Amino acid sequence: MATGRGRLRTFAARPGECSETVNAGIKSLYLTPPRKPKLNVCFESMPSEILLKIFSYLDAVSLLSLGCVNKRFYDLANDNGIWLKLYSSSLHPKWKMKSKQTEAVSLGCAALHNKKPGYWKKEYIFKQTCAFKTRVMRLVKFLDPYTGLPCKNQEAMKVSGLSWIIVLKDKNGKEHVVEKPKLSFKDTSVTVLWYGTDWPGLDILSTLKLFGVTPLLPDQSRPPSKKGPRRFSLIAECHLDNLTESSVAVGADELVQLFSLSPGLLVGIWKEKNEIAFVMANLHYNQLLERSILGSATVQYTPPPNKPLLDDIDSEYGLHDYSLHLDLHGRSCVYLCGSFKCLFCRKGDIENGYLRLKVVSLKDNRKHFPITGTLGICWETDVFKGNVKDCFVMDLTLLDETGKPFWCFSAPLRMELSARSSGLYDYMGHIYTADYADSEGKVCVEFVWLEETKEYIIVSLVLYVSTKKVNSWYGTNY
Repeated sequence: MATGRGRLRTFAARPGECSETVNAGIKSLYLTPPRKPKLNVCFESMPSEILLKIFSYLDAVSLLSLGCVNKRFYDLANDNGIWLKLYSSSLHPKWKMKSKQTEAVSLGCAALHNKKPGYWKKEYIFKQTCAFKTRVMRLVKFLDPYTGLPCKNQEAMKVSGLSWIIVLKDKNGKEHVVEKPKLSFKDTSVTVLWYGTDWPGLDILSTLKLFGVTPLLPDQSRPPSKKGPRRFSLIAECHLDNLTESSVAVGADELVQLFSLSPGLLVGIWKEKNEIAFVMANLHYNQLLERSILGSATVQYTPPPNKPLLDDIDSEYGLHDYSLHLDLHGRSCVYLCGSFKCLFCRKGDIENGYLRLKVVSLKDNRKHFPITGTLGICWETDVFKGNVKDCFVMDLTLLDETGKPFWCFSAPLRMELSARSSGLYDYMGHIYTADYADSEGKVCVEFVWLEETKEYIIVSLVLYVSTKKVNSWYGTNY
């Protein structure tokens, strides 16, 4: 017993002798409520009926995202009752039903029982896509009388949520997506610039793809999210094998070299590291929205063939009344913006499968005009900025006699010093040339550099349009 009393004395403290730690422990014992055991509630373990009820309160984008979680969620997110409710409420206001009516329909409506799972989801997406395309293409119909091109491209981009991305694929099949470009709008084109610090090595890359990207179900009330379902439209695909050897070198400065990829793509390569510094795309406005939206992830948009209007009265139909709008720029600065009317070609000027349209003649100095500023292409990255001299981007828009775009492109051109000197009395200086060619025609430009005024003068500009293009367009046989 004495031993027992001794043990009790060691724990029982006299008044005033109890330590603060012991007091705090006693208080916590009586004041702290007992902890409730945690319930491990798993969302996926809920009954399907409860999950369907929860899913019925979600919008279409959330349902599509849930369908990517697992097979069970995919099956539940395809429920015809949920999608019929969305379909009827958003596309057919007359069909709007109260929740009880919708539940009744989901149980006994033939529109549900006779359809396979996912039927109304496909119908909803199809109808929404058609309405979206109609809304965007309506904006494309507004044309600029000055250029003959759509004048509400920026508004259409905002409505559609359109953006452009590039996808770099390496030799192992891995894809690297580059987003968030910097845009620069001009009268007839938009320049898209991607840059960053996490580019994959150039030696392991095989292809570069340019896509127009839009939300699968655009919602104008909130900005598009790249995590939601999106629609891809292939615009261009280029091979990057032996880029520095197989591509056209446009120019270089102290830091980067520029290489041109068709159509209108520029790749900037760091000189020292032989790695990508930036990628630049020059996109002409002609059918830009169609190419960025109406194509698929694997097939580019194909424009409908032109329906020629036969003209038996005019013996030189297709040879005259062309109009040219020409822009020369360096991405962030414009060097030239001009229009030329009433361009024509005589039958005697048709040679080697081309119609020659003389825009600026070397002999007629009244049509010679100066270039504003020193020609060059501006570039930038997260850290550096630069300007590659003696090159520029040409935006060419050739309209037919009805004012319809006939031949359009936006492409970088390189200036080369000619071996001959200027024979013009008014302009004594070095001559530079810049040429462009594609399947539809060629462009030849000549500049004279005036050392005294530090400016270029365009003294010759000639277009060579393919007779195959003209015959296909007009239904002629030149």
